[in-house]
Amino acid sequence: MNVPMLDLTEQYDALKSEIHNKLEEVMTSSQFILGPNVKILEQSLAAYSNAEDGIGVASGSDALHLSLLAAGVEEGDEVILPAFTFFATAGAVARIGAVPKFVDIEPEGYNIDPDEIEEVISVRTKAIIPVHLYGQTADMDSILKTASKYNIAVIEDAAQAIGAEYKGKKSGEFGDTCCFSFFPTKNLGAYGDAGMVVTNNDDLAEKIKVLRVHGSKPKYHHHVLGYNSRLDEIQAAVLNVKNKYLETWNDKRQEKAAIYDELLKEYNILEVIPPKVFGDRRHVFHQYTIRAEQRDDLQTYLKEQGVSSMIYYPIPLHLQPVFSDLGYEEGDLPVTEQACKEVLSLPMFPELTEEQQRYVIHQISNFYKNN
Repeated sequence: MNVPMLDLTEQYDALKSEIHNKLEEVMTSSQFILGPNVKILEQSLAAYSNAEDGIGVASGSDALHLSLLAAGVEEGDEVILPAFTFFATAGAVARIGAVPKFVDIEPEGYNIDPDEIEEVISVRTKAIIPVHLYGQTADMDSILKTASKYNIAVIEDAAQAIGAEYKGKKSGEFGDTCCFSFFPTKNLGAYGDAGMVVTNNDDLAEKIKVLRVHGSKPKYHHHVLGYNSRLDEIQAAVLNVKNKYLETWNDKRQEKAAIYDELLKEYNILEVIPPKVFGDRRHVFHQYTIRAEQRDDLQTYLKEQGVSSMIYYPIPLHLQPVFSDLGYEEGDLPVTEQACKEVLSLPMFPELTEEQQRYVIHQISNFYKNN
């Protein structure tokens, strides 16, 4: 049996007629930039996140970058973030000329450890970026308390966590801004790059709207240096179709995660630790990520048996060559570094079958029985 990490074909087949109709409408209208589909998506996702404003941008990476700029982060400022995340989080900081200040994660949820944040705050600290990794939010109460104490902006990186909740509130309700990615693999994925910022801060919303159109307001009048970072009308049309199914798909991801949990118990695989779901949070399982002994050998074996898997992430950001000038060394962030050696994400998508999941866990069990 072959079990892919992600398979979008069944989803596309189910939505094909709806998507084609919407795309035909866009083509017929010939309105391709910041048109009605973008506006509809901005309004619907802002409302979904209990935010006042949604600003569609070209990617999740741009959402982070423009949020930092709108928050006043400048060259030489410091931004606190976890080292266990996708490169875009730190890249958005470094492109401004600001300094990423990497901190460790808490071991069970893989999100930034709130207790580590205050230790690295300095007079140059301008923002904190909590990343809601794998689909589960960070400990926002503790983070917001620290940010308020030092008057530091909070920018949520919810690229993997649209619809996730913390104490009954959705990602997007906590930070000064919240950034979503609609990369095709995400829980709500476009058919190319796309992103959005949601916020309850009118001033930040206005700044981001100006920054995404070359810093122009009114048109052809430029008071700030902006970017070309507009959410594409075609991608917005696709996302408006798919957005209607987001909650259903997130529920199915939770169901698949529960099945994996039960199968791991059934097979009694002691060498594997399943993901931790905190009782005060809704995990939307962008990834189902285990900790595994002999992780690399296990991944090789699974590939031989037709099972796809991914390591998110094999090298922590503080040890990436591009950040070598920051002076971090191996051992500086031990929890992060250990996670990079042990985590393995298993196939996860709403259309995944129980038969496929049983095959995955059966092969994991076979590996440990024979090693």
